[in-house]
Amino acid sequence: MSILQRLIQQAKNPRGTIGSSMLCIMNSAHTGLTNWALQKLHIKKDAIILDIGCGGGKTIHTLSKRTPLGKIYGIDYSNQAVKNSLQTNIKDVQKQKVIVQQASVSSIPYHTNFFDLITAFQTHYFWPDVEQDIKEVFRVLQPNGSFLLVAETFKIQYHM
Repeated sequence: MSILQRLIQQAKNPRGTIGSSMLCIMNSAHTGLTNWALQKLHIKKDAIILDIGCGGGKTIHTLSKRTPLGKIYGIDYSNQAVKNSLQTNIKDVQKQKVIVQQASVSSIPYHTNFFDLITAFQTHYFWPDVEQDIKEVFRVLQPNGSFLLVAETFKIQYHM
């Protein structure tokens, strides 16, 4: 397995010391694109939001600051990502404003029509079955809710 393939595997399912480092890098590297995309949205102050593939938790932190009366949920396939995300958002976790758990986009552990907004940054190319997984996203999204899926196109080539 090449170094690039190993890094892609770590991006898909970060684990251990290398995975934790990868999550820190992703928190930093994705910030510009994340902030750009979130500026395009009107997010209610009391929104209930899910971040799919929450990684190191930086997007959750940003969303939490933008929703003083809201609640932010995060899911990630990686146990290491969940740990890092919880640590990044420890104050809001303690206030129960942020909840993060290990889960797959293929089986989102929340009720139908639960979220006002669902975000997915740089993650859909790791999803097991994109078409079915998007159906699952829309199951938990409120009828008038928003789904924001953001990715850099040049990165898609080496993930596919």
